[in-house]
Formats: sequence, C-alpha cells, structure tokens
Amino acid sequence: MPTFYFPDPKNIKIAVMGDIMIDHYINGSCDRISPEAPVQIVDVKNDTYTLGGAGNVLENLHAFGCTGSIISITGDDDYRNIVEAELKGIITGFVYLAKDTRRRTTLKSRVVVNKHQLLRLDKEDKFYCDDVIGNELFECLRSNINKIDVLILSDYCKGVLNDKLVKDTIELCNRHNIITLVDSKNKDLSKYRGATVIKPNKKEAVLASGIAIVDNESLEAACKKIAQVTACETVVVTLSEDGIAAYKNNVLIKKPTKAIDVYDVTGAGDTVVAALAFALANKLSIAEACDFANSAAAIVVAKFGSAVATLQEINNL
Repeated sequence: MPTFYFPDPKNIKIAVMGDIMIDHYINGSCDRISPEAPVQIVDVKNDTYTLGGAGNVLENLHAFGCTGSIISITGDDDYRNIVEAELKGIITGFVYLAKDTRRRTTLKSRVVVNKHQLLRLDKEDKFYCDDVIGNELFECLRSNINKIDVLILSDYCKGVLNDKLVKDTIELCNRHNIITLVDSKNKDLSKYRGATVIKPNKKEAVLASGIAIVDNESLEAACKKIAQVTACETVVVTLSEDGIAAYKNNVLIKKPTKAIDVYDVTGAGDTVVAALAFALANKLSIAEACDFANSAAAIVVAKFGSAVATLQEINNL
C-alpha cells in the first residue's frame, strides 16, 4: 500500500459545520440478573465522555495534525460545558457554538460491559434551528471564510443544517473556491446541490438514489443518480467490507477494504469524511484520497468506540 507524506499538516485548515454530540460510555461489569425483571444488573465502574458526530470528525482532523475548526449548536445545559471542555483539548482553529434554549445538547449514553455494548440511551431534539440561529452560524462562517481550505457538512439530522443555511453556505464556499464535503443522513440530498463531494454509505446511497446496490452496475447507477440530483463533482460511497467507491466524470473506481480486524465500526464514517477532506486539502487525487480514507478506516474499526487514526498508524498499517 502507498505511504502517505504530508509536509506540513498544520497549514491545512478544515472546518466542520454540523451536529455536535456527546458519546457517553457507562463502563461496568455484569454477573447477575435482576430479581425485579429479567434484565442484567451492571455494576458501574466509571463514566467517560467523548465528542461524537461533528465533534468526532474534528477529533479525527486533530489526529491528522491539521488546523480544525467547528461551527455547531448545543443546548443551554450542563452538557454544553462538557462539549466546551472536550473541545479545548483538540481545537486549533476557531469555535462557534450557538446556544439554543429550545433544545438539549445531544447525548448518546452506552452501557458497556467487557467492551460489549448492552444498551444505548439517546437524549436529543430533532428539529431544525430557526433562521436567527442559522444566520449566526452563517455569519461565523462568512467572517472566517479565509481561514478554510475545506468545509465538511456533517449532517446527522439533529437540526443544525437547515435548508437556508446549507444553500447559503455552499454558495459562499463556491464563490471562494472552497471544497465542500457532505456527509448526511438525510435521504433527500437535493438540499446539498452544488457541493463538491457527497459521501453516503451504501445504505444511504440506496435511500438517496432509490436504486438497490447489488453489483458494480447498480452502484454506478446509484452514484450517477446522486450526482445528477446534487450537481456535485464527486460521489464517494463507503461499502463496509467491500471498501470504498468514487464516481467522478462518469467514471467509477473502487478500492478494496484494508481492514484486517473489525472490532467496532462506531464513528468509522466520521473518520472517512475527515480523511477525505484532509487528503483533498493536500491536493491528492480522488483515487489517492480514497486510498488514504480506506487506510484510516481500517485503523479505527480495529479499536473500540469512536476512535481516531494518526498518520503514523496509517503508514504502519
């Protein structure tokens, strides 16, 4: 596999706009069943908090050593303080966290025993931010536009990326020749029309295109449909154990997976989108960028939880 060399990662400036959240892990042991109901009793040993969603994308950018920035929304609650504390350890660019008093900061709590997840509890509000908050986010982007090489739109459909904000953002970035890379859970990708790269996983590509992906021919047809709907330059589809595919200029390329051990796929999509952004900002071709993203994903799926991959780990794979 190729060796990736980036002369000065700190000069690469990548911003993430989208849904930040907290991954909360409740770690413990279990050796008995409750007498009250047929459920396991977990003896809690500790709690840990890490950034998830757009925050996990930022964690991956930090691992690559580039200058990372974030624009997002939290609630006006104690969990906002956790987000701010976690960001202090990894942020090297600018931060803007709008405070929405109508919503809770998204929290995903996982009960884990011996590195096996027993249960997940989600606290979240799924409604789009109003135009007042949307305009706040856009003004932050506009005032910092000269500090960005690539903008990642990380859409977990929690409410940050409303239609007006997305439209204004893509138009602004296109005027300044800034690459926009979209990772969205939304099955209607038309709102991202004009973006540079659209990156769904296989399931998301099926939903967005309405085409069942069963072979290379149907994969190419799905990519072509997404490209037509979004008018993007490139469609990149992650295919799990089948690797990664890219469709550009009516040509489909596929790269096989580099994963040897698959332990936990949590956050692997965030790693891929961060890796693609970093590679493209370093002027790699889309084929080279997919190779780099494939290698980064192979590292993180061999780890537990929302993990990251360093450049040294990728080159030692």
